[in-house]
Amino acid sequence: MAQPDPDPPPEAEGHLRSILATVPDAMIVIDEVGLILSFSAAAEKMFGYTEREVIGSNIKMLMPSPDRERHDTYLASYMTTGRRKIIGIGRVTTALHHDGSTFPIELSVGEAWVGDKRIFTGFIRDLTERQQTLLRLQDLQSELAHVGRVSEMGTLASSLAHELNQPLTAVASYCESARDLLYEQPDAETLGMVREGLDEAAHQAVRAGQIVRRLRDFMSHGETERQVESLQRLINEANALALVGSREHGIELKLSLDPHADLVFVDRIQVQQVIVNLIRNAIDSMMAGALRQLSVRTARLPDGDVEVTVEDTGPALTRRSRPSSSNRS
Repeated sequence: MAQPDPDPPPEAEGHLRSILATVPDAMIVIDEVGLILSFSAAAEKMFGYTEREVIGSNIKMLMPSPDRERHDTYLASYMTTGRRKIIGIGRVTTALHHDGSTFPIELSVGEAWVGDKRIFTGFIRDLTERQQTLLRLQDLQSELAHVGRVSEMGTLASSLAHELNQPLTAVASYCESARDLLYEQPDAETLGMVREGLDEAAHQAVRAGQIVRRLRDFMSHGETERQVESLQRLINEANALALVGSREHGIELKLSLDPHADLVFVDRIQVQQVIVNLIRNAIDSMMAGALRQLSVRTARLPDGDVEVTVEDTGPALTRRSRPSSSNRS
């Protein structure tokens, strides 16, 4: 391990105060046990606390569950093993505001020595505006895709009508001919013609079915791209996106993530889309109520599947209309 640098000159503290007052992203400095040493002006604005309120407090006060309960363990583990999980690695997660709401952030953590003391500096960027922009872009892309699909389906429907018209017309013609031949007492030759006509009608019906089947295959999504992913990371990123704008609504988020149900073999985009939709629907359902608590849980089931549950305190639905709030991977 490298030797600590000598004590900084007296003007270093003034230099640090200048940085803390002007750096555009929130900057928080903590010591080896997680106590806050410095809190920039941008951090005050972002979290709603003054520097005086947080100095000497544990950094976990700015974290929602379950990170709040796990942070001291993570820090102690790093001090013991030196194994980095966050330090030097940027990640998207959620932070806890003074008013109890959560918001999405991008966090980068660096490590340094000041004299004989080790400190950690966190650089935090509020992703709320960026995520709102992404949501607007996604909505626009969805609308454009919908218009494209409608246009494409219009062209496809015209071609499909032409393709289906031929076998269906043939089926009708063969059946009408068979009916006419059977109108009077048929002889053996007539029955043979009827049999041949019905065979052709069946063949044309199969052809029409094949055309419809090709349409169904065309409209399907195709193969998914699955790989091993960290479910905790997927949920944290999905939360950061889904909780955009929830600060003013007073949404309280509680995460209960089973560490034994973390690694999953999934299509990351599809799983995050499902989680985002469930959380956004949960937020919408709680807008009319005073109690707005959102819970996201994971659990490993006996058969090896992993269950993700999203629960809210919105008004209950009838059993017939109640949607499923869990997703298995």
